Amino acid sequence: MKRIAILLSGCGNKDGSEVTEAVSLVIALSQQNCRLTFFSINKDIHPVHHLTGEIQTSEKRNLIAESARITRGPCHDLKNIILNDHDALAIVGGQGAAQHFSNWSEMKSKAEVQADVLKTIQSFHKAQKPIAAICIAPAVVACSLKGLKINLTLGLNPDDNAEVNKTGCEAIECPSNDFVSDRDHKIISTPAYMNKASAFDVYQGISGLAQELVEMA
Repeated sequence: MKRIAILLSGCGNKDGSEVTEAVSLVIALSQQNCRLTFFSINKDIHPVHHLTGEIQTSEKRNLIAESARITRGPCHDLKNIILNDHDALAIVGGQGAAQHFSNWSEMKSKAEVQADVLKTIQSFHKAQKPIAAICIAPAVVACSLKGLKINLTLGLNPDDNAEVNKTGCEAIECPSNDFVSDRDHKIISTPAYMNKASAFDVYQGISGLAQELVEMA
């Protein structure tokens, strides 16, 4: 049984993890009989109203607690992750990854990665344990491993791909029902909702990514 650490950034595509992507990943890895452990960072945020798009400045929510809305069980503080307890890492997309795991939304290729996220990605990569990244999350991986010529995807948008290339990685165009696998660096990515896609397209891409992740692990 492969042990997979799943990194979430809250609950909801406008300020946290994209729920369809998260659930698709959980189902796909469950089909592979994996043991899943969930993590997030201990950060309070102002949530976004998902109907109006307005930031709710009068309210604060914690990313670990919000991520637990998806996990149906415990979600742990990422700073306490133990590398040797896991065979692989999977990072779910959504705006939370671009805003809370990094400042990619503002800085693009010059983005800085949150300290616990950076340490985790670099530790898994150094240990040659595979990393899967969904939607915008490959940008966080690219910024964490700058200078390495890693093949990954943010989908079909040329502007996004140009920013990824500035990190030293190589952006590969990819539809949402497929994935890109860099077997040398053990990085797997799929664009999900970075492209205009159906939920089934997203699930197909994530299902393929999950199978590749388990095989690498």
